[in-house]
Amino acid sequence: MAATMATRSKSSQRWLKEHFSDPYVKKAQAEGMRSRAAYKLEELVARDRFLKPGMTVVDLGAAPGGWSQWVRQALGEQGRVIALDILEMPSLAGVEFLHGDFREDAVLSELEATLGGAPVDLVLSDMAPNKSGMDAVDQPRMMYLAELAMDFADNHLRPGGTFLIKLFQGAGFDDYLRELRRRYAKVSIRKPAASRRRSPEVYALAQDKLSSPK
Repeated sequence: MAATMATRSKSSQRWLKEHFSDPYVKKAQAEGMRSRAAYKLEELVARDRFLKPGMTVVDLGAAPGGWSQWVRQALGEQGRVIALDILEMPSLAGVEFLHGDFREDAVLSELEATLGGAPVDLVLSDMAPNKSGMDAVDQPRMMYLAELAMDFADNHLRPGGTFLIKLFQGAGFDDYLRELRRRYAKVSIRKPAASRRRSPEVYALAQDKLSSPK
């Protein structure tokens, strides 16, 4: 037990050291961004040009708000950003926040009322489970969240729309990509520079949603 605690302590110390020396953490602090994750999205948008003026964007699992904040700034005065999270999130100017679990009917009804019948152009998901450090636990949890996000996009994203989701490489990853390719005309895997190299995370960018799966 003592050895396990010592290992965890060393791991925590290493994480803290990496975190505070991370150039993206420093950049986020200097530029007033809520998280370093904003720079992952910035790089992905710069490469693939999937954010367009006037879009309606839904950000799943948005807290602490780095992606919503960056999208709102990038869209300027045009378009809408709707953020959902089970956690509370301090308000952001120009971002509509729905607090609750998007699996619940009441929260989905609130989203639909907020949209007022307008189609969603872009669904973003940077969700991840609280990590236990055990792949056999963390990977199924991650894939479960990914399935929920895909189901959300199935039901709310307009034909021709775009879905961007964080995934962990591991069990279920290849099957998930196959399902995305049934639903979207183009699916790409990206690993932005702001992703830590030892992290298993990648981003799946699914573009041009089909009106019906292949």
